Amino acid sequence: MIAQIPFWQRKRLAEMTGPEWESLCDGCGKCCLQKLEDEDTGEVYHTNLACRYMNLETCGCSVYEQRLEKVPGCTVITPGTINHYHWLPYTCAYRTLAEGRPLPDWHPLRSGDPETVHKAGVSVHGKARSEEGVPEEDWEEHIIHWIL
Repeated sequence: MIAQIPFWQRKRLAEMTGPEWESLCDGCGKCCLQKLEDEDTGEVYHTNLACRYMNLETCGCSVYEQRLEKVPGCTVITPGTINHYHWLPYTCAYRTLAEGRPLPDWHPLRSGDPETVHKAGVSVHGKARSEEGVPEEDWEEHIIHWIL
């Protein structure tokens, strides 16, 4: 009966194939929001400003294959780095599984529908705007608290 148990329930994160790992992303877009870090405390603040390459309708990256060349500081989450990203939202599937929690019903792997993350209100769809045209010195005005 092992074939009927979903891979995310029977494998550790480090055992997943590349495609399995990638499929864990629920498409919420939260990791693609610009963040500000307090240099004194290390606290990270999220803004409602999305990377210029995020498609605000789908919450997906429009240059995913080239993202590391186009955005040098782009977040790359791997089984070995998941614990470095303490700012990942509680709903992030990578964080969820790393903490031993089950994927929620709205996750596309559970629902079979990539739109359920948006229908559940978990994504940044309708809540974010592009960073383009917003000078970095004004990003503090865009800090949000609903993400975590």
